[in-house]
Amino acid sequence: MNEEKKLIIGFPKGSLEKATYDLFAKAGYKISVSSRSYYPTIDDKEMKGILIRSQEMSRYVENGNMDCGLCGKDWILENNSDVVDVCELMYSKQTANPVKWVLAVHEDSTYNCAEDLDGKTIATEAVGMTRRFFEEKNVKVNVEFSWGATEVKCPNLVDAIVELTETGSSLRANRLKIIDILTISTTRFIANKEAWADEWKREKIEHLAMLLKGALRARNKVGLKMNVPEKNLDEIVGILPCLKEPTVSHLRNSDWLAIEVVVDEKIVREIIPKLKKLGASGIIEYALNKVIP
Repeated sequence: MNEEKKLIIGFPKGSLEKATYDLFAKAGYKISVSSRSYYPTIDDKEMKGILIRSQEMSRYVENGNMDCGLCGKDWILENNSDVVDVCELMYSKQTANPVKWVLAVHEDSTYNCAEDLDGKTIATEAVGMTRRFFEEKNVKVNVEFSWGATEVKCPNLVDAIVELTETGSSLRANRLKIIDILTISTTRFIANKEAWADEWKREKIEHLAMLLKGALRARNKVGLKMNVPEKNLDEIVGILPCLKEPTVSHLRNSDWLAIEVVVDEKIVREIIPKLKKLGASGIIEYALNKVIP
């Protein structure tokens, strides 16, 4: 290990923070940070962490203040940042689903599309993205920056909002309806171009990306081990929807086989009774941290 080299990585401060720490834990990294610190401690001496708002991450990575970082694709677009898109990481605050930037109006309004808002005022945190959206549609609007609580501003303070939503629950709670979608965004692992050109840093980034993707791939999956009679092997394999062919090995001095597979956790309750009927025994279900193809 080269003691002089450090990979500086930006962690998203805010809604993605806990989900990111949990993902790194699954990938094999222990991260700790005190309530007042912006410098997370990582149990890898070759890595140094910094907490930065996702909205600013791509700018600092592009400028070389950090070698790499995690942020939403939406903020890369908003900042028009020139960075290396290392990989997509499908996780967010509440679900594994992408988030959306949507154009929303009050449910009682007569606005049904972006063109209906010509000459109107739009509040949003993503000013650049919103302006480009309406410019592409040749619709003239006044876009004002919102410092937060954007949903409450429509319709009394502004005519419409452009807001980030994951489940839509906050919009519905504020009696807002979606009339268009500006972009769909997922979390991205990004790198500075100079850091990517550095052989040591690039290898470190690629290894980290592999482990993070492996941790996400293992989400909602479990491993199953069992012993099965050899005569029923084909029938048993037929009900095991595993990633690839199951691992099968002979038990010593026996006409029984040992099988090991990776399956979706949600189907385990359905297939275990079927496996038992076909003579499977010693069935063990275990959790997975990473699945690396």
